Amino acid sequence: QVQLVESGGGLVQAGGSLRLSCQAPGSGYIFSDEAMGWFRQAPGQQRALVASITSRGITAYVGSVKGRFTISRHNARKMLYLQMSSLQPDDTAVYYCSIGSTISSSSSIRWNYWGQGTQVTVSS
Repeated sequence: QVQLVESGGGLVQAGGSLRLSCQAPGSGYIFSDEAMGWFRQAPGQQRALVASITSRGITAYVGSVKGRFTISRHNARKMLYLQMSSLQPDDTAVYYCSIGSTISSSSSIRWNYWGQGTQVTVSS
């Protein structure tokens, strides 16, 4: 069974906005109990965490997107969103959603499942 499915990517001009969505239809987890995150991988670069949200709704962002991106979740719909505004060419990447569990001893997250990714391209 597919665990996570991203959508909403596309081509947008610099300064524009996009909203990414992630559906979570899988049965390998209890959605409302888990943390979720958005990652991105640009050409020639490592995959990196962009934003995360805990089961309680606490959010965190990488500095380069703070104030421009907003991560949110709707537990009843089993959906995760990333609202992106003031997009820049450096935001161009494949964006992935992921779901995971907190490791209490280290305050880190074990990311258990990944979506297939959605391409975001920002032109100048």
